[in-house]
Order: sequence, then structure tokens, then C-alpha cells
Amino acid sequence: MENSWGKGEPTAVKAAGGVAVMRNLYYHVLRIRLVEEKIADLYPEQEIRCPVHLCIGQEAVAAGVCLALTKEDAVLSGHRAHGHYLAKGGNLAAMLAELYGRETGCCRGRGGSMHLIDLLVNFLGSTPIVASSIPVATGVAWAYQLRGERRVVVSFMGEAACEEGVWHESLNFAALHKLPIIYVCENNLYSVYTPLKERQPARGLAGLAAAHGLKTFAGDGNDALEVYKMALAARQYALSGAGPVFVELTTYRWREHCGPNFDNDLGYRTEAEFQEWQERDPVLRLEEQLRAAGVNFEMARVREKIIREISEAVDFAKASEVATFAPTPRLRQLADGGQASSYVG
Repeated sequence: MENSWGKGEPTAVKAAGGVAVMRNLYYHVLRIRLVEEKIADLYPEQEIRCPVHLCIGQEAVAAGVCLALTKEDAVLSGHRAHGHYLAKGGNLAAMLAELYGRETGCCRGRGGSMHLIDLLVNFLGSTPIVASSIPVATGVAWAYQLRGERRVVVSFMGEAACEEGVWHESLNFAALHKLPIIYVCENNLYSVYTPLKERQPARGLAGLAAAHGLKTFAGDGNDALEVYKMALAARQYALSGAGPVFVELTTYRWREHCGPNFDNDLGYRTEAEFQEWQERDPVLRLEEQLRAAGVNFEMARVREKIIREISEAVDFAKASEVATFAPTPRLRQLADGGQASSYVG
């Protein structure tokens, strides 16, 4: 079988799901990385005035999980949502316009980086308050179940969300009703500057979910192929009617908690630890896996295509009308109880 990445499908490629899967994984992992790096480069211009929580170093989680979903499956997320939005198919230009506070943004320029939405691909929203989207996602899954719809919901969260009461309440409710939901925990080891070991005893977070009666998976969040295969298994289980799933994926953020810079100088993590995680770069790891599997393709061309797309999206955002917060007839209508129109990406 001929394809644009090489000849045939080596055994390792077939085991991972085929050439198309590996190609899409690489595209999304690299695309998220390049978008986030572009935002970091642009941020000092001070035209992006909202806070940004970048997911550089964590791209494999978003790419692997979302590739295992269908368009009809829904995703909700938290404050570090750029990767989830993009991997689910959210419109890049609308996301960047939102960061720039433009009317063409996915929330009309009024939400910023932490409030993303694209209903066209069932990315139902992201919210900045830790754990606040988890009960919403649980309710969406309940609605799907009550309506007899065969689709799942994914609720992305950081490990700090597992310390919130609503996390326990939501998991208990989902287990009780056997809801079709997958809770995906990106365990990046830190809540802002506080390491997990100073917040919780030495135990896996998946064990907490198992105590609530959930099926659990745990693995390397920097291995996109492993993430994808776990997500496929999780989706199959959730759709079977057996109940909800909790997936714990260990990963690491490279930049500061909020902002475009590196912050190793603050001393809450060591340079040695940071370098160790950089060696587990999800982008480079996937490139190595592709080469080892005998899949040959021009990575430079993929990168160039993405860079052009990002450049066009930035130009679109900067050229768009700045969002206005003055009362408009439409806003007055909403205030009077009118129906909000669907947000589009």
C-alpha cells in the first residue's frame, strides 16, 4: 500500500493503528507545539492582554485523546485548554482572535484564553476555575445517556482538580449512573509552584478514582501513541454501558504556570528535573517512533504547512475588529432573557 509517508505499513505502525493514525498524531502534536510557541513569541508585544496557560510539553495528551474521539463526542476543559481545543478540531483563527480580544474570536473576544468554545466540533467550553467544568461535563454525559445518544464526553483536568470536592461528587454520580464519560487527568506534577508530593500522600491518582468505582488507566502522557491506545480503550468501555473511566497521564509543563516564559529560576523545580523532562519531549519522541517503525515522510513539509496556517491565523486575528463591551441591542436582548446564538469556530 502506497502512502505519502512511505511504502507499506510496518508491523509497528499497524499495531499503533496505521499510517494515517501516526500521521495525524504527529500533525496535531506538532501543530499544538508550534501554536503555543507562536503565542509565547507574540505575547511580549502586549497585544494579547489576557493571561495564557501554555501546554508546551503536554501536547501528546490532547492529541492522543482527541484522535480517539469522533466529531460527535464532546470535550470540556479547564484553564490550560489550547491543546484540547485544537486537537478536537477547534478553529485556530477564532482561538487566536479570542486571545487578541477580537469580535471574530470564538467567544466574540470577551472570554480570552481560558474561555474557548467551538460547538461545530463539540468542544463545549473551557473554564478557568479549577474543576468547575467537571460537573458540567458529567451533566452532559447524563444528558446523552437519557437521550439514548451513542457518544461520550471527555473532561480534561489537571491533577490539582482531584483535590476539589466537586471532583469526588462528579465521579461518584457518574459511577452511580454508569455515565459515558472519560475523565482525563493531565498530571504535570505541580499546582502552580507546589509539587504534588507536598499536597497529597504518595499514591496514584487513578487509585482515588478506582475507589469511586471507575475503570482506570494510567500511563505516560508524553507518549502520543500510548495515550491514543488508552483513549481508544477508554472510549470503548464508556460506550459499552459499563460506566465512566478515569485516565491518569503523567506529563510536564515546560513554561511557567501562567505566561510565556521559562521559570526555572524561581527554584520550585530543579534544572536537572526540567532537563530530564525535556529529553522526553513528546514531539521528538513521536518522530523517533515514526523513524523506528520505518515510516518515511518529510517532517519539514508538515512543519512548513503548519507555520503558514498559524501565520495566516495571526494575520486574521490582528486584522479583526476589536471587541466592544458597550451595551449593544444584542447584549440588551440577552440581558432581557433572549436566546444566545450558537458560538462558531
